[in-house]
Amino acid sequence: MAEKTTLIRSSVDAVMPNHVAIVMDGNGRWAKKRYLPRVAGHKQGIEALRNTVSACLDVGIQVLTVFAFSSENWARPADEVSGLMHLMAFSLSREVPALHKKGVQIHFPGDRSRLSKGVTDGLLAAEALTANNSKLILNVCFNYGGRWDICQAASRLQAEGLPITEETMRQKMALAHVPDPDLFIRTGGEMRVSNFLIWQMAYAEFYFSSVLWPDFGAEELDVALAAYQRRERRFGLTSEQLKSESSEMKADC
Repeated sequence: MAEKTTLIRSSVDAVMPNHVAIVMDGNGRWAKKRYLPRVAGHKQGIEALRNTVSACLDVGIQVLTVFAFSSENWARPADEVSGLMHLMAFSLSREVPALHKKGVQIHFPGDRSRLSKGVTDGLLAAEALTANNSKLILNVCFNYGGRWDICQAASRLQAEGLPITEETMRQKMALAHVPDPDLFIRTGGEMRVSNFLIWQMAYAEFYFSSVLWPDFGAEELDVALAAYQRRERRFGLTSEQLKSESSEMKADC
């Protein structure tokens, strides 16, 4: 159960993250507790994602990035991997039209070389259908890994004969179309990033929830956002420098 807290929604003090990234952990444990196959937990996880997308729309989050399938997940039992692939194909046909109506723009960052043509075609179709939407950008990282992302960006720069700098790397990363995450959430009680957005989360605030992903929803998101609002983001500066900058900005207004 999420701790009770107060989220500031609408005032000058309502500091909201622009970009929230989530590792949706705990689907398998949720299913095991109910003596169900692991894929049943993943199915319930889609319901949790649907609720979280709606909650992000309600509070004005601009970008939501979730970890749906990592490059390491291929090592899981074959029946679970197969079930996840079928679930992705089913979810594309069922969820994308509804997300499109809500104004959600969908991207699927990740390595598509190992995906079937049917799944790949579905990803491309979903991206094309929602390309002009602007209410929320939803990145569903599928067959994604942070180390893969860094390597593919460096390889692209090398192939194009461009210098490898922070800025050129940023332009070639799988999430180059969005700013870096402000808030990272991991559900399920584990406290690690698991090779997720390791380049992009250099200055993200981390929040770890004990709630298993299928039970995550608007209330749990509010708790994480309220925790974020209590943080001081310094980006290498001191608290005194931040206060000085804030005073100068107010004086200029």
